[in-house]
Amino acid sequence: MYKLLLKITNIDYKKYILYTFVNFCSNCVMALILNIESSTSVCSVCLAENGKKIAGKETNKQNAHSKILTVFIKDIFQELNLKVKNIDAVAVSKGPGSYTGLRIGVSVAKGIAYGAGIPLISVSTLQNMAWGAKNVLNMKKEDLLSPMIDARRMEVYSQLFDAEINSVNEISAKIIDEQSFSEKLKEHKIFFFGDGAAKCKETIKNKNAIFIENLHPSADYIIPFSEKAFSEQNFEDVAYFEPFYLKNFIATIPKKNIYG
Repeated sequence: MYKLLLKITNIDYKKYILYTFVNFCSNCVMALILNIESSTSVCSVCLAENGKKIAGKETNKQNAHSKILTVFIKDIFQELNLKVKNIDAVAVSKGPGSYTGLRIGVSVAKGIAYGAGIPLISVSTLQNMAWGAKNVLNMKKEDLLSPMIDARRMEVYSQLFDAEINSVNEISAKIIDEQSFSEKLKEHKIFFFGDGAAKCKETIKNKNAIFIENLHPSADYIIPFSEKAFSEQNFEDVAYFEPFYLKNFIATIPKKNIYG
């Protein structure tokens, strides 16, 4: 059919095929991207080639980011016999989340980007959590996702997403009470997950509120967003980029006097 059409329009078939292939390849962006997730207690790193994970390491060990993150990165490069100069970009989860975890992850990512002269990409932590949840949950089109990150006491960082990972509202630090999400729960089933969801389970009582355990941020979930950002050349300014803390850091005084 295509040959006949081309013949009628006097277009050379082989030249058409070559043109189509070249045009297709010009829209394809081949990239090797290092992805870093450190916004919560999870410390996660993965390397993705053309949108597919080729190596990764992850731990949920508390307060280990400063010791383990760079070791994970070094191990991945050694396993694949690669050097930092071989990658095309570095992507990092930008928050919201733990002040310390975000600071460590972003500092490492910026150091790599600056040292290797490669682009820096940032991805919303809540958005990558939502994408990860979507891929393991049996969702309906009208269902909503509510990733939650613990912000201490009864407060959580949260945002709602639909089944296509489009944001329904703005990111906020919410104090959870019995009326939280009540309007949305009248019309939608909402899946709550993340380290902030557990403490909300006894407060949000609704048949449409579904609490999912063991769904946490991961560098694996950054992959589709970092790949898209790379193809669109949506990069951060390495010199001036800062994590999205959402709230100012507040130092606390230990209850126990360590000096006696």
